[in-house]
Amino acid sequence: MSFSKRLTAHEFVVLAEMHTPKGVNITGLVNDARRIKGRIDAVVVPDMDNGIMRMSALAGGVLMQQQGIEAIIHIYCRDRNRMALQGDLLAAHVLGIRNVMVTHSEEMSQGDHREAKEVFDLNEVELVRTVGELCGGQDLSGFELDGSPDFTVGCTVAPYADEAALAGELQAAADKVAAGAKFVITPPVFDLDHFQSFLAQAKGLGVPVIPTVFLLKSLAIAQYIARSEPGAKISEELVRRIRKSSDREAEGLKIAGETVAALRDMAQGVMLQTLGWEHKLPIILDHAGL
Repeated sequence: MSFSKRLTAHEFVVLAEMHTPKGVNITGLVNDARRIKGRIDAVVVPDMDNGIMRMSALAGGVLMQQQGIEAIIHIYCRDRNRMALQGDLLAAHVLGIRNVMVTHSEEMSQGDHREAKEVFDLNEVELVRTVGELCGGQDLSGFELDGSPDFTVGCTVAPYADEAALAGELQAAADKVAAGAKFVITPPVFDLDHFQSFLAQAKGLGVPVIPTVFLLKSLAIAQYIARSEPGAKISEELVRRIRKSSDREAEGLKIAGETVAALRDMAQGVMLQTLGWEHKLPIILDHAGL
């Protein structure tokens, strides 16, 4: 069953994020994908996430499709104007990709090509609407297409520091849902009670809300997130658990798996985010019982 059909059928979906290489060596990406084939519903492929130049998400998505794994590719407003975005979307459909996700794009000043010019010809709501226009058979100038694409489009909620920021993010998500988004990906979940409260507020969006499960690779990473991102809600108890473990790497994998398992009764899916440790995804899935 396709990702889109599973969403419609209210089935639990398991997504895994995989970055393309900074180069043309695709061995790691392909091998990591093969390890989890049949255990996930789709691979999410970011497009130069965090402002780091990499192989395009379009190529990564096609590689996933070639491995028999459904792909969801990121599309941003930062790097391309409306013509390039539309052209890439048409290409994605022809190459077998049926899922796209409009996401927030970081400032170039945070990346590895700081001199690059940001575009932002469209905003996120307009980009979601653009996908719908193309699927309806017209481009943004109103010209009829010779064959129209078919996409399921999603969006994200950016990390938030407090309730006021959360309200703003939920409104932004609601605007994107009104423009045509069919699912929403949340920031990483570390506190299940807090996520349940978030979910109660997000229920009004009327589309599946899929939480992100982020792998805490080390004690230092857990401490950094707890200190610098208060909205993430990493508790001292969680930090203490990792600190006391005789194998902190294994403990982080176990925590991620336990979080996935707990979320099965709360949400309609999860997205696993390991940031370079994609080879560890099978272990997380084992801990989650998937």
